[in-house]
Amino acid sequence: MSYIPHTDNDIKEMLGVIGIKAVHDLFNAIPPDIRLKTPLNLPNELPEQELVREITNISRKNGNIEDYISFIGAGAYNHYVPSIVHHIILRSEFYTAYTPYQPEISQGTLQAIFEYQTLICQLTGMDVTNASMYDGASASAEAVLMAQRINSRPECLLSSALHPEYREVVKTYLGIRRDSIKEIPFCTETGATPVEAVERYIDKDTACVVIQYPNFFGSIEDLSAISEIVHKNGSVFIVVITEPISLGLLKPPGAFDADIVVGEGQAFGSALNLGGPYLGFFATKEGFLRNMPGRLVGETIDKDGKRGYILTLATREQHIRREKATSNICTNEGLCALTAAIYLTALGKTGIVNLAKINLCKMHYLRQRLKELKNVKPAFSSPVFNECVINLNEDGDTVIKSLLKQGILGGISLKRFYPQLNSHILLCATEMNTKEDIDMLIEELKELKNE
Repeated sequence: MSYIPHTDNDIKEMLGVIGIKAVHDLFNAIPPDIRLKTPLNLPNELPEQELVREITNISRKNGNIEDYISFIGAGAYNHYVPSIVHHIILRSEFYTAYTPYQPEISQGTLQAIFEYQTLICQLTGMDVTNASMYDGASASAEAVLMAQRINSRPECLLSSALHPEYREVVKTYLGIRRDSIKEIPFCTETGATPVEAVERYIDKDTACVVIQYPNFFGSIEDLSAISEIVHKNGSVFIVVITEPISLGLLKPPGAFDADIVVGEGQAFGSALNLGGPYLGFFATKEGFLRNMPGRLVGETIDKDGKRGYILTLATREQHIRREKATSNICTNEGLCALTAAIYLTALGKTGIVNLAKINLCKMHYLRQRLKELKNVKPAFSSPVFNECVINLNEDGDTVIKSLLKQGILGGISLKRFYPQLNSHILLCATEMNTKEDIDMLIEELKELKNE
């Protein structure tokens, strides 16, 4: 291992201390039949300039969102990231994912996480937020486990309009208990979760009800009515948000008495990045604080009366309670949480509201233009934010492939998630889509549909 900076004398001295003659003797515990018999078939080293060229050529196999007109959302959103975000997170004192254990030497990072927690609480209308989770899907699964800790009930109700991949992650987390998961069918007319269906499915064994807001189809759910039913049954009401920019216009879940609010924070300054790293946010009521997973930064006063920041209520965590901890999350998405804090601070309250309005207007314009197409119809009647489902009356994959040839990422085909929606695609419009982009999509659809 020539890259380790030890001299021959250093190595000889260390081997002498442990009583062996050569480095390869360290591997004697490995059975001979599974040891490497010949050197690995690796290419020769390259000068830096040639190495950069080689890696660049390999990277070109990946698509770049800037080379396409994108109408893809479904949990990963193409938003503009102000340059100040990268300028700050790339500073050496911030550039780490770790939540620090030594508060006396990490006040800056801890304060930044504390600010992030404060901002998420303000957005969601909740009392307390943790320092971050891995992503929205794992945060959703942790929320279900937390609900079961709260009321010791076995069953979980998931709306079928919850992101399909989130539902799969919940099932994975529950493992052998996945049979305790029931799904509430979405309404084929509205695209939302029927309130009467929630009332029909919920019972005394229901630990929690999980609703996405807006849901996977972009439909805005009736959280007020659902919340009343859930709490009347003594269950925990969990709200999942994959597009948090919507909170610039929509009422926060806390206003509907949500017990736990989780979601994906990628839209707050993180790039698409081929799916990660992303940011799971997790907020809850103060009364459920000790059941909440993940790190928690708190504000305190030191012996000199000065304000300081610490990791608080750490007895919930795996480095102290091991198998009895509220979760196994350790290194979290601290850098992405910092990114979100910078992004939200840079835009401010007015900026987030205005950005949400722009997204809403873009989707409204797209839906208006879609009315010009005779063989394309909106699939659902519920109000939406920046995503909607359309029925193409033909195979969705075929249309998406045709649009791709014209440089357009034409949404997500829903048939791989919902076989009954084989002619449907999910479209998203953000501030990154110009009027010309939307007009081009409509014209291409007209041509494909021979209209």
